[in-house]
Amino acid sequence: MQIIHTVAELRQWRKHAGKVAFVPTMGNLHQGHLALVRAARQHADAVVVSIFVNRLQFGQGEDFDRYPRTLQEDADKLKGEGVAVVFAPDERELYPHVSQDYNVEPPHLQNELCGRFRPGHFRGVATVVTKLFNIVAPDVACFGKKDYQQLAVIRGLVADLNFNIDIVPVDTGRAEDGLALSSRNAYLTPAERAQAPQMYAMLSQMAAQIRGGRQDYANLEAVAVANMQQQGWQVDYIEVRHADTLAVAHAGDKQVVIVAAARLGKTRLIDNIEVNLD
Repeated sequence: MQIIHTVAELRQWRKHAGKVAFVPTMGNLHQGHLALVRAARQHADAVVVSIFVNRLQFGQGEDFDRYPRTLQEDADKLKGEGVAVVFAPDERELYPHVSQDYNVEPPHLQNELCGRFRPGHFRGVATVVTKLFNIVAPDVACFGKKDYQQLAVIRGLVADLNFNIDIVPVDTGRAEDGLALSSRNAYLTPAERAQAPQMYAMLSQMAAQIRGGRQDYANLEAVAVANMQQQGWQVDYIEVRHADTLAVAHAGDKQVVIVAAARLGKTRLIDNIEVNLD
């Protein structure tokens, strides 16, 4: 496995790499990331994993400075998964002019759901992913369903900007108690970690009600928010959306997704469950 730090070296390697699958990450890897790598390995001759903490997708007061940087530990995990290249540029390498004057601006979806609470976040995601796609030139890229809104933005970006890349969605990795795997889980105190599976339990309960015929989505959402708040969560949103477009779901939609974001203490967690009503 090679660890490459420069765009020029990565592009030189790419010339002779065959079919490439790509997994972009910010490092501090857990089993959910490794599941993405295993999925990627099934689609290509070689897998490239990027590790880059992208300043552009962090808002003011968010955890950019304290986000864990664990390159050596991450590289050790990826070597065991058969990764060909770890692309780990520093900030000056990826943003040579310091500021990024040309950005990729997603449509209205960037201002909904998580975008309401993290202004500019999806612009930062779309911009860095576009840069990485141009540098790595993958045939396939794998993204986790846990970041469901991010997945929707990336799919739209690839379609509208004519990238010849297949986007492969990968199911959310979970701990035994149901908590979605996330690098930010490490910020939870022991008491918060014990409480954190409540989010997935709540989503599962809503999904069961919808499968049972409930389509009064606004009422379901309101009850779920109230229940979570009573248990000490600071809820950003709990909403039922159309699974493909992330438009507000309506009675009769056959594919919906329940998406949620809430804080336990200082830690913001997100999760979702897809519901197939065919």
